[in-house]
Amino acid sequence: MNKKETILIVDDEKDMRFYIENLITSFGYNAASVGSGYEAIEKVKTINPALILLDLMMPEMDGIEVLRRLKEINGDIPVIMLSAHGSTDNVVKAMKIGASDFINKPFEPEVIEITLSQVLERKNLLLEVKRLKEEINKQTRYDLIFSNNKKMTDIKSIIEQVAETNITVLVRGESGTGKELVARAIHATSLRRDKPFVKVLCTALPDNLLESELFGYEKGAFTGAMRRKPGKFELANTGSIFLDEIGDMHPTLQSKLLQVLQDGEFARVGGESDVKVDVRVIAATNKDLDRAVKEGTFREDLFFRLNVISIIVPPLRERKEDIPFLIEHFLNKYNLQYNKGLKKLSEETMARFMEYNWPGNVRELENMIKRVVILGNEKTVLTRFKSLDAHTDFGYQNEVQIIKTDKAKKAAPDNGFSLKSVNKRAIAEVEKETIKDILNKTRWNRKEAAQLLKISYKSLLNKIKDYELDKI
Repeated sequence: MNKKETILIVDDEKDMRFYIENLITSFGYNAASVGSGYEAIEKVKTINPALILLDLMMPEMDGIEVLRRLKEINGDIPVIMLSAHGSTDNVVKAMKIGASDFINKPFEPEVIEITLSQVLERKNLLLEVKRLKEEINKQTRYDLIFSNNKKMTDIKSIIEQVAETNITVLVRGESGTGKELVARAIHATSLRRDKPFVKVLCTALPDNLLESELFGYEKGAFTGAMRRKPGKFELANTGSIFLDEIGDMHPTLQSKLLQVLQDGEFARVGGESDVKVDVRVIAATNKDLDRAVKEGTFREDLFFRLNVISIIVPPLRERKEDIPFLIEHFLNKYNLQYNKGLKKLSEETMARFMEYNWPGNVRELENMIKRVVILGNEKTVLTRFKSLDAHTDFGYQNEVQIIKTDKAKKAAPDNGFSLKSVNKRAIAEVEKETIKDILNKTRWNRKEAAQLLKISYKSLLNKIKDYELDKI
C-alpha cells in the first residue's frame, strides 16, 4: 500500500480535525481537512482523495447527505463515517448509500489506523480486479480474431473498411472458428456501436417459432398469443442483427428475410400492416451456401443480398501460430473468473496443443483451457491426447473408435461381474462420452448433433436425459 495517499477529513469541530490530521500523518498518510459538507464536495473535485473520513453530525448538511453527494461525484472513493451519536438507523442508511465503515467517537488511535488500512486494502483489491477485467475486456474477445496470421489481418482490414457503412456481411467458416466474434467486431467498430446488437440462432427453434421470434406477432395470431410481441428485428432497430447459421433457414422464411433486406419492412405474424425498421444484417454459416443454391435449398436472390461482403474465417489448424496467444488469453480469463492461479501450461501440453488439428476450433481450445483452469491440472487433457494418434486426422469417427478401444481396455471383469454386464457398462460410457463430445462441438445444437450421431432428434433428447448430460 502507498502510505502517501491523501485522506480527506470532514468534520465541523476544528479541534477534532486537528487531532485526526495529526493521527493520519503519524500513520504515514497525507492529510487534508475541511469543516463542512459543501467544502468537502468542492475539495473532492480538486484533490481526488484515496479515502474520506466523514463526520455524521454537522450543521447545514449532515453526513448522510454529504455521503450521498460524494458518491454521485465519485463512487470509487471509500468513505468511513465518524459519529458520537451512532445509531442503528444511521449505520444502515450510510451503508446503503455506500459507506465503507463506521467508527464511533471517541475512538482509540489504533482503531483509526486499522480501519484505514483495511478499507484502503479492500479498495485497492477491488480496483485491481476492475483493472484486470477491463484489460481482459479490452483485449477482448474481438482481439482474439486479430492475430498476426495473414488471413486474420486481412479480416481486420475488411472490418475496418465496412465498419462505417450499413452494408450486409456474410461470415463463413467452420463451427467454432469465431464467426460471432467477427460479427460483434463489425458492430463494435460501426456507427451503430451504441445501439442494440441482437443475435438469433436460426437452428435453435422450429421454423414456425423462428418466424415469430424474428418478426414478432399480433395478439390472437395463434393459440396462446395473448398480446402483441415485437420480434428480434424490431428489437434490433437502429442497431445490428446477427443471424447465425443462416444456411439452415427454411425457404419460406428466406423469402420474408429477403423482403426485409430489400425494403427494410415486414409484417408481424398475424399482422396486416408492415413494420419499418433500420437494421444492419450480419449473417453467418458453416454451410456451403454456393452448393445449397445449386441444390435449390437456399434462395439465390437472398444469397446475393447477403453475400455483398463475404468474410471467411479460417479454421484454427490453418493458423496454429495463434494457439499460444489464445492459450494465454483464456488462462487469464478463467484464472480471473474462477479465482485460480495457473500461469502457463507444461511443455508437453503445449506440444500436444500445437500438434492437434482442433476440429472444434477456437471454441474447443477455450473449453479445454477452461477445464484445465477449473481442475487445476492438465491430467484430463493429456489423457485425452494420449488416446489419440497425433499423426491422424482427428475426425469424429476416428475419435469415437479410439475412445471405444480405450474404454474397452479399462472395462475388465472385476468382483465377479459378468463379461456381459461389463461390456454393457463400457458401451454406455462410450456412448455418453461420444454424445457429450458431439454436443460440445455443435455448441449444443441438438438438431445438428443428432444428424452427426445418425440418430433421431427424439432419441438424442432421451439419451441426454438418461445420461443427465443437461446437468453437467
